[in-house]
Amino acid sequence: MRNETRGHDLASLRRLNTTVVLRALHRRSPQTLAELATGTGLSRPTVESALEELAAHGWAGEAERDEGERAPGRPARRFRFRVEAGRVVGADIGLHKMVLLLADLGGTVLAAHREDIDPELGGAARLGLLRRGLEAFLDAHSVRRDTVLARCVGVPGVVDSGGTITSYVIPEWSGVGLGRLLTDGEPGHTLVENDVNLAVLAERWQGAATLAGDVVCVLTGHRVACSLTIDGRLHRGRRGGAGELGLLPLLGMNTAQDALSWQGPRRTGESEVAALVRAADTGDPRALAAVADFADRISPGIAALALAVDPELIVLTGGATPLGGHLVSLIEDRLRPLTLHVPRVALSTLGGQGVAIGAVRKALDQVEAGLLGGPAA
Repeated sequence: MRNETRGHDLASLRRLNTTVVLRALHRRSPQTLAELATGTGLSRPTVESALEELAAHGWAGEAERDEGERAPGRPARRFRFRVEAGRVVGADIGLHKMVLLLADLGGTVLAAHREDIDPELGGAARLGLLRRGLEAFLDAHSVRRDTVLARCVGVPGVVDSGGTITSYVIPEWSGVGLGRLLTDGEPGHTLVENDVNLAVLAERWQGAATLAGDVVCVLTGHRVACSLTIDGRLHRGRRGGAGELGLLPLLGMNTAQDALSWQGPRRTGESEVAALVRAADTGDPRALAAVADFADRISPGIAALALAVDPELIVLTGGATPLGGHLVSLIEDRLRPLTLHVPRVALSTLGGQGVAIGAVRKALDQVEAGLLGGPAA
């Protein structure tokens, strides 16, 4: 029994050492053997053993020498985390569109797909469209299913800790565990999250909020919804509904999209928002009045969150961001009499992929938690 216990302890120690080396490579690649030993505090033989195990499983490999590198003598071998060892998929499916992204384990987007959706499409048909879309997307890019280590889907609705949705946008999805219906057989492999929660993760990762910790993200367009991070971490609330001020009629966010219904001239294939932006840019008084009306309707809800959280930054994302400069100054003006301090207001730089990029980030967090033993977002 004593020998069995000792063998178990040694196996656990080897696994721990391997995880420590993998974590170091994931944090910074490439590194030499000496750098890894110094950074982890492990002996060179222990690091070598860990690297052999990681290489056997495909997680680590030897880095190529930089072109033009001319070190005297035999150059030190350098090792790297193999971002190509797996893939993640981020998806955004809403009322009007579906966006799919394929990324490697370093977060580099390898492929993207966008598809418009009939807003009248029912919940079951929409789920079928998502399933078929995901399969066709992976087939189109010759992705082996066993290399997809996690998928995350952004949906327009509140998602509780068990993955069950409450959605006023797609009512048929309310009460449904969408992740369970989308699963491909591996528990925890397919995640489902509220779309605006993913949008704020994207802004913190690659967008306008990379240097901010306390952030309010406002998804604008066909509907208005909010999310927030506190000290850099997504704040979901007890049941996933934190920031859902768009549900409170008193604040007016639930009718804000009506202000964007532009009845002026539109070019062939031009959206309402694009036509409104073009008219506002030319100084059309009706267009400017419509933008002001939109700002009037969303500002009380933003002010309520600003007073509750006191964020350093408010990021506007979603379909109305092309209103850009017209909208930012109007919101700042309207927040001034409603708040103690007016936070900085910025526009998302991620375009129509913001939610899907956030889905990639959450999928990567899931993979990293499994590989490195850290917490998932």
